[in-house]
Amino acid sequence: MNFKVILIVVLAGLALVFVAQNLEVVSVSFLLWEISMSRAVLMLFCLLAGFIIGWFMNSYLSYRKEKKEVKKIIDK
Repeated sequence: MNFKVILIVVLAGLALVFVAQNLEVVSVSFLLWEISMSRAVLMLFCLLAGFIIGWFMNSYLSYRKEKKEVKKIIDK
């Protein structure tokens, strides 16, 4: 079998074990909001939020670096 297929199957199996072990419902409070959800879903939301914030920060910092380099070239 292909290495990628084996890796995907192993990661999917680990994800299923993770979800099965974290089905307990937890309550999350933030300011005036309160929501109850399983721990696995909460961790998934936190992971996705981290990826999105990291992606935007990388884009923003790359933009600033490029803008600084362009300004340096124009000033010469």
